[in-house]
Amino acid sequence: MISLTLGEIAKIADGEVLNVESSTVTTAYPVINSKTANSETFFAAFAGENVDGHDFIEDAIKRGAQFALVSKDCKYPAIKVADVQLALTKLASHVRSKLTQLTVIGITGSQGKTTTKDLLRHVLSVAGETVAPQESLNNELGVPLLLLQCTEKTKYCIVEMGARHLGDIAHLAQIARPNIGVVLGVGKAHVGEFGSREVIAKTKSELISGLQAGGIAILGTYDEFTPKMVAPNGVKAIFFGEKSNCEIRAADIEVREGRAHFDLVTPNGRAAVSLQLLGLHQISNALATAAVATALNIPIESISAALSTAEVSSKWRMEISTIGEIVLINDSYNANPESMSAALRTLALISQETGGVSWAFLGKMQELGESSASEHAAIGRLATEIGIDHLVAIGNREYLDDLAATDGGGESAVHYFDDKASTLSLVEHFAPGDVILVKASRAGEFNLLADSIIEALKGEGE
Repeated sequence: MISLTLGEIAKIADGEVLNVESSTVTTAYPVINSKTANSETFFAAFAGENVDGHDFIEDAIKRGAQFALVSKDCKYPAIKVADVQLALTKLASHVRSKLTQLTVIGITGSQGKTTTKDLLRHVLSVAGETVAPQESLNNELGVPLLLLQCTEKTKYCIVEMGARHLGDIAHLAQIARPNIGVVLGVGKAHVGEFGSREVIAKTKSELISGLQAGGIAILGTYDEFTPKMVAPNGVKAIFFGEKSNCEIRAADIEVREGRAHFDLVTPNGRAAVSLQLLGLHQISNALATAAVATALNIPIESISAALSTAEVSSKWRMEISTIGEIVLINDSYNANPESMSAALRTLALISQETGGVSWAFLGKMQELGESSASEHAAIGRLATEIGIDHLVAIGNREYLDDLAATDGGGESAVHYFDDKASTLSLVEHFAPGDVILVKASRAGEFNLLADSIIEALKGEGE
């Protein structure tokens, strides 16, 4: 954070200083878990329904936290405010206004935000100090926490922006004041909450409409909504995709070992990219990254080299584990129709190259509303159409709804289990060269299933 006295912070946050001199100077940034506190932090104590952060102030101070931000009286160095969340928001807005040389990049979209953030951090870090979330800090709490990690030395801040309601991204944009806004695409994730893709598109477009003159809007061309988003006067729009009219595009695409290889084409030239990330769907994330980097005048040679060396740094997103000669893809962080389709196609590509059998362990896709049954059934059909050898539906029979009349699911052998633990009976049927995909929405905790399969395979190999 920037240098402020505790008295200045209290004034910004409409609070009062307790048990410490107001003139004390700090550059500490906030943490909300006392276990992560250290001498460079302060502890923000939230009073929740089940857990009260005020009970952990002593632990945070013992670990080195300089003070606490509280809404109750306490005996430790603190700033007391009426609302800790609002105080953090006010403080983040103030800090952002003072960091006039900071470039903030906002990223939103129905899928790909975290991967694009990871790629962009890798690319931009070579050009200057870059702050980006290790986890998905994409809401009204996470965005202030992230911004308050920035200092006068920070050149770039990458902010993911998620939404549950219309207006959420507009609120985040007011706090972060992005110089560059990236919309990856509008899909069906959370359609059960928003009601329609049209409303999702309107929400995502809040990032673009929130840009100020001199800003840059970077828009994907992979759906019918994103390319039509209108940039405000004085905001330049850059389009990325695989069409010839895109300013940033991919050409001569090939797939080797499930990974995309292509020529990156920008107004500055053409350069080869060999992604380390699995799946053709990673091309769009790479192009969005390249568009931001190009807008920031990073040479195309640096962009292509960084994209070709970047690896997944966020958990449970197309993570590869090799046990003996069996490959497991853990993509259990989240699931929606678009990401499920992409993961299945990647599974098919890799298993074709290994010559083994493909296994898709699929759990429920959450928050699809009234379209849930039809979307799950469509994924079941897709699995059979692209030749997935074994479709394993877990806790959701809707994947199999359109396969009941076919002979064993058509091209796929079909299995159903009520729970994750029961599926481990299939492990004994895996053979060298097989490729296993584990995917579901995060609430399904399919990362635990992936771990169990790996342990079972290791046990068989001993």
